[in-house]
Amino acid sequence: MIICAVPYREQRGSRAAAQIARHPALLKDNPAAWRLSVPVTTAGTTLIYFCIPAWNEAATVGVLLWKIRRVMEEFPRDYEILVLDDGSTDGTLDVLAPYARVLPLTVLREETRKGYGPSIERLIRETAGRASHPRRDVLITMQADFTEAPEDVPGLIRKIEGGADIVEGTVVSEGRNVPRSLRLARRGVPFVLHGVGLPEGSRDPVSGFRAYRISVLKRTLADRNGVPLLHADGWAANVELLHAVAPHSRRTEGLEVERRYEMRQRESRFRPWSAVVDVWNISKKLRRSPPVVAAPDSTG
Repeated sequence: MIICAVPYREQRGSRAAAQIARHPALLKDNPAAWRLSVPVTTAGTTLIYFCIPAWNEAATVGVLLWKIRRVMEEFPRDYEILVLDDGSTDGTLDVLAPYARVLPLTVLREETRKGYGPSIERLIRETAGRASHPRRDVLITMQADFTEAPEDVPGLIRKIEGGADIVEGTVVSEGRNVPRSLRLARRGVPFVLHGVGLPEGSRDPVSGFRAYRISVLKRTLADRNGVPLLHADGWAANVELLHAVAPHSRRTEGLEVERRYEMRQRESRFRPWSAVVDVWNISKKLRRSPPVVAAPDSTG
């Protein structure tokens, strides 16, 4: 289900806009103050699609959307935001509703929870279907819990514009108060994934904070011919996706980032050792899968 879609380009310089940027709570009282835009697209510029799966993220998803807006004010690219509410029960959908009236936001909805992997795949398919310039346009995947910094997005996009097909947010710092088990689990991932056909240049294959040239994703989906792309969840789903797009990526790069776990406003759902086991299981499956030969690029 698509709840709402409001594509537009914001105009800047409004006093009301500046006030609400400083005090986002004003949005509830005066949503019309942010309808400062007209439906236009700047010809010849990259269009950025932010794809954000959300399950019970009412405490942070709104903050994330406003931060994306502030970052994109300083980085002149057209953009759209797609959020998939994966059967949330905490009011996430209610939080998103006013933002959908004032930001270039599409809210997708699952009535029951499907999981991270299927959520990412639905967002990818939705974006691939609407992108009119897939060789130029970029898809960004990021979490709704605000642990990934929107300030890093321009760096990802610049690398795509510089010729990369995939850019991963390579986590070099976990922030404060990170369990030792998480640090150890990350260190063990490269050994678990040894021999799996991942793109050369990938340094953090479990990272979900990535930028993709949309033509790469369209070719990957065409390979599957309607068959689901992702079957795993969490870290394993990120590995599975990276393996799927590998034959179509001419150049994969990384951007060093910090994962800010202290920004999360809920108890962590992440279980490091379970995640490593899932990565191990998907790695065995991927090693057995036949190699994919990249088809010629027929995307626009």
